[in-house]
Amino acid sequence: MAKETIDIPNGNSKEDLKTREDIISQVYRKWTEANPTKRVYNRSLKDYINVKYLSITETMRHAAKTYASTLALLQLDYILRYAVKYGKPTPTKRGSKNQATFTHMQQMRCELVGIGTVKMLVGIKRSGEKIQYCITAIGT
Repeated sequence: MAKETIDIPNGNSKEDLKTREDIISQVYRKWTEANPTKRVYNRSLKDYINVKYLSITETMRHAAKTYASTLALLQLDYILRYAVKYGKPTPTKRGSKNQATFTHMQQMRCELVGIGTVKMLVGIKRSGEKIQYCITAIGT
């Protein structure tokens, strides 16, 4: 079976941004088809990370801004499974509507060949449920 080739634009035009958003959306759609429970076990957290609608929209909003972040998302499953905790959980941002459902945010990091360091934010609910919030490449 041949691997699918994805042409990610690296410009800053509205069309490039829209194309990268579409690519990220497709990555999440394929991932949820392969993972119908929409969660994966993370070794560092020793718990499941859930992927919700907020995960997709927040990541699309941030990751589509750069080529490297979009490229990193092609390794979504690896990032979810193997990212490691970076620091201690921090309180959510005041006034952030998207973070309002969480009590804390845990920053996690993952090294990807050819991309460098990728940052993932995981929202932690009062119940302890962990939800992938945003993934972006932060460089080498």
